[in-house]
Amino acid sequence: MKQKLDFGWLLPTGKQRMPRAGAAYLDHVRQVLDLINGRFHSAWIPDHLMDGQAVIPEALTTLSYLAGLYPGLHWGTAVLSQSFRNPALLAKLGATLQWLSGSRFILGLGAGWKADEYRAYGYEFPPAATRIAQLAEAVQICRALWDPAQVAATFKGEHYQIADAVCEPKPQPPPPIMIGGGGEQLTLRVVARHADWWNLPGASPEAYARKLEILEGYCAEYGRDPGQIRRTWMGVVSIAPTRKAAERRLAHYPIWPGDVPLLGTPSEVRAQLEAYRRLGVDLFILAFADEPGLEGMELFLEQIAA
Repeated sequence: MKQKLDFGWLLPTGKQRMPRAGAAYLDHVRQVLDLINGRFHSAWIPDHLMDGQAVIPEALTTLSYLAGLYPGLHWGTAVLSQSFRNPALLAKLGATLQWLSGSRFILGLGAGWKADEYRAYGYEFPPAATRIAQLAEAVQICRALWDPAQVAATFKGEHYQIADAVCEPKPQPPPPIMIGGGGEQLTLRVVARHADWWNLPGASPEAYARKLEILEGYCAEYGRDPGQIRRTWMGVVSIAPTRKAAERRLAHYPIWPGDVPLLGTPSEVRAQLEAYRRLGVDLFILAFADEPGLEGMELFLEQIAA
């Protein structure tokens, strides 16, 4: 029996998929959420602070507002930069969102990468190895503060420390922690040790399979069952009644170099999803190439997600 596939929508921020007028942003978001509420599994927001002069709402503020309006959806971050928030405060924010949303929050977390926004906002931007080590400590602090067996949590790491920190109410159950990234030397080790879910953006099925093999090797090294880690994929989909129409919709979409879209007719997109499903992927976090138009999303809802 095939596993059920879940779908999530990635909210637009910055220069991608935005309405022409900044004032129309919330109208577009509400229009899409009205379409997918109760039909998609979840909605997701990236965590960036600036993209030139484009509109970028702060992630957790936006999520907390929208989660209250749309109780038919789970809500996640794809993914938060661990550097932007003190880890203990992040644990408190996550616990509160889980409590107020009725256990519909997923904490997506990454090491951070966009150096210009770090420097513009006054954050230090250490080397990647340091940021990934900080990520691992941030996850451990969240786990400690959410642990019902610990009235007060203490953690002493190389980068972060807490002392007798209290987080009440504790989230029941704790939010799943989704770690994003595919770095083969360091990030996948953090995924193997600490993640509930794993997100790999833009990878082809072949690239996903290669990263998965490495991840499974690290799981074996740490004595962890890789089946305990939910596998997710994030990327753009361009779907249309004909292949040529789908290609036209994608022509001006700024795909990250090396990323692979879902592209084509409903039957072609369905076959592409199946290639990931065979690898155990069961959640797809999607941006639609023709946004702020809704034609692609409506076709996907009718032909794929129904």
